[in-house]
Amino acid sequence: MCKRRGFTPLETAISNRGSKRFLTGFTLVELLIVIAIIALLMAIMMPALQKVREQGKAAVCQSNLRQIGTGAALYADYYASYVPRGAAGRTREAWYQLFMPFLAQKAINKDYRNVEIYRCPSYPDKAQTVCYVVNGWAFNSKNDMTGYEIRDPTKLMPIRHRASTIYLADNEHGSWRPIIKRTDDAGTDLCDVWHPGHMPLSNSQDRNRGRRIARARHREGGNCLYLDWHVEWVAADKMTIDMWRFHK
Repeated sequence: MCKRRGFTPLETAISNRGSKRFLTGFTLVELLIVIAIIALLMAIMMPALQKVREQGKAAVCQSNLRQIGTGAALYADYYASYVPRGAAGRTREAWYQLFMPFLAQKAINKDYRNVEIYRCPSYPDKAQTVCYVVNGWAFNSKNDMTGYEIRDPTKLMPIRHRASTIYLADNEHGSWRPIIKRTDDAGTDLCDVWHPGHMPLSNSQDRNRGRRIARARHREGGNCLYLDWHVEWVAADKMTIDMWRFHK
């Protein structure tokens, strides 16, 4: 028969130490070290995760604008190349109301809260259903830097520089900006741009002539839909009044 080998004193000590470690678990110092490492990793990763999350929201916003651009193009085809402009128009219907028949989503009983296309996921107040403002700016000449509000539709055919002309932009958030939920809410006539005070670098918070274009919705700027229906991000400090001229 084979005789079982006995343990040496050294082997017995190692075995006892391992058993003790198994029974007692981690020490407090070891746990604190692990927690510190996890906290450090989280601190490193959180800004990157936040950046990825915001990039995702910006991508959804741009996708929404492209869908609105498709609706605007269909509207223009149906109405002899005309597109709606400022205020709520002479028919008292705003651009987002006029485009609704040409979009996949529909309002329910004049309520826009189920319509996702008009929402930017980065807009701070989730009650807002109209997260974009339309170009309602007209000018007396190419040197006019003030302009005025136009409410009549404009024909696209004569416009030569559509790719450099903004049609829609991110709507600013603030106490002076209206929250639109229904077609009969107050402020439906404030979803257009027609004054220098509406520009993103303006500090005015006046209800009529205060900032309407988002200053920092996505990074330090916002997304814009152009008249050729392409979408791109524009830095707030790079946006100029000339970008809003239909006739350059």
